Amino acid sequence: MMRNYWEIYKKFVSTSTTMAMSFRLPFVLLIVMDLCFYFTSLLTIDFIFNHIQHMGPWNRDQLMFFMAFMLLLDNLHMTFVSESFWELSMMLKTGQFDYVVLRPMNTLFSTFFRFFRPSTMLNFPIAVGVLIHYGLKIGLAPSAWALLPVFVILSFILLIQVEFIITTSMFWVIDGLGINFLRMQFQKLARWPNFVYASMPRRVFTLIFPILVIGSAPVSFLIDQSKWYWPLGLVTSIIVLGFVLSFLWTTGIRRYESASS
Repeated sequence: MMRNYWEIYKKFVSTSTTMAMSFRLPFVLLIVMDLCFYFTSLLTIDFIFNHIQHMGPWNRDQLMFFMAFMLLLDNLHMTFVSESFWELSMMLKTGQFDYVVLRPMNTLFSTFFRFFRPSTMLNFPIAVGVLIHYGLKIGLAPSAWALLPVFVILSFILLIQVEFIITTSMFWVIDGLGINFLRMQFQKLARWPNFVYASMPRRVFTLIFPILVIGSAPVSFLIDQSKWYWPLGLVTSIIVLGFVLSFLWTTGIRRYESASS
């Protein structure tokens, strides 16, 4: 079964790459856009620390490491799933989602992993390089370096779970464009550590809808490995949201009424 899905995904990547390379100027502009986003995100932190010495418990390099971690997640997100959210909105509006439902494969897989963005993947070494640079500057322990790839994967899983759950609301609205902008606003919340928020929103977005767990949990633990409760919270959030997503997606599929009928 897994081999079949792997073969299908390779076809998805192949067709997406072919389509992207057919329009060379947009392909290059997407690379430039991502690099500008990385630069401005890091420059924002640098600007803030021109006026302060610490932000909460972290110094400049620690917050830069957090931002580099989130930029790597953004790179993975933009490469593997970002295009699919906009395509789903259009498919639901036009009735093209019928073909997704009828395919003999998992609908979550065929919906959210159909479109691949190769231009963003070319920036992956840069995102990794920035993360390693600031990891060296804050003196990560050898055990932290070993756990870093695992936490990147876990945080990426939690990020897309949160976005998938938000996206299921498209089954109950006429136009999913607003849902996509709402999803992007939640994405922005995760780009800052949890301690920058006031007590009430911090609790809501950590315990109830764990958007702040995505970056704060792994980075806080990698910086201070005595905070064992953070990875526990990360794994627990993934398990709980997995069940929530399964329920909402199944309910949404049942709710779906083809626009083509």
